[in-house]
Amino acid sequence: MLQLQNVTKTYKTKAGEVHALNGISLTFPTTGLVFITGKSGCGKTTLLNVIGGLDGIDGGEIFIQDKQFSTFSAAEYDSYRNTFIGFIFQEYNLLPEFTVEKNIKIAMELQGRKAEEIEFEQLLKDVEIDGLKKRKISELSGGQRQRVAIARALVKQPRIIMADEPTGALDSGTGIQVLDTLKKLSEKTLVIVVSHDREFAEKYADRIVHLEDGKVAQDVTFTQREITSAVSEQGNKLVVRRGADLSERDKDALAKAIRESKDVEI
Repeated sequence: MLQLQNVTKTYKTKAGEVHALNGISLTFPTTGLVFITGKSGCGKTTLLNVIGGLDGIDGGEIFIQDKQFSTFSAAEYDSYRNTFIGFIFQEYNLLPEFTVEKNIKIAMELQGRKAEEIEFEQLLKDVEIDGLKKRKISELSGGQRQRVAIARALVKQPRIIMADEPTGALDSGTGIQVLDTLKKLSEKTLVIVVSHDREFAEKYADRIVHLEDGKVAQDVTFTQREITSAVSEQGNKLVVRRGADLSERDKDALAKAIRESKDVEI
């Protein structure tokens, strides 16, 4: 569905030119959860911005469903950004003085669609905030706000969801809840997550693209979930790596699995 061929992006600064993207070539499927990882300044957010049509490129080509970005008119670019892509940002970008319901319905209206009540209620259930619709954004926790942001992105019924450090402002437990939601959504759409958190990436990703100095340093697809951490969830089963030192979080996950009658495998 999405393909990048030898994409380059250069920024001019007072110190000279910065090659944010240096010959990136990638192909993305129609569904799945792809993590873009790497240190600060490696080109992660730039990659997200050029895929999302928020920034142009200096060289190479991007194809979406076999159509070249370079052939897009201004109207086609706007349509792509406004309907094909759903953006989720670390800062949430919500209206704090309004309720959850109002924030989401405004997004629906901006899409030129009437806010159908059945669709709205289903959207709340999909991201597990159906009991919060009358609460103001200012009254919500960070994780709840991020799920509202996800719901607002889903209003577009996008083919691609792009999330820039969606857990960056959250504690570990809340971050897990948000990633659980994105993982579920990735069964039906392509979800691309920019993150510096390698541990989360290895736990949730179907694929990890690791960038260094604007280049793809590593591109790993997990055909079968590999156990790289002490405790790994695999569907309705918890797998514990033999001989592992369990952290307090690992122990909590193990205790929760037992309480919920999940299978536990060493």
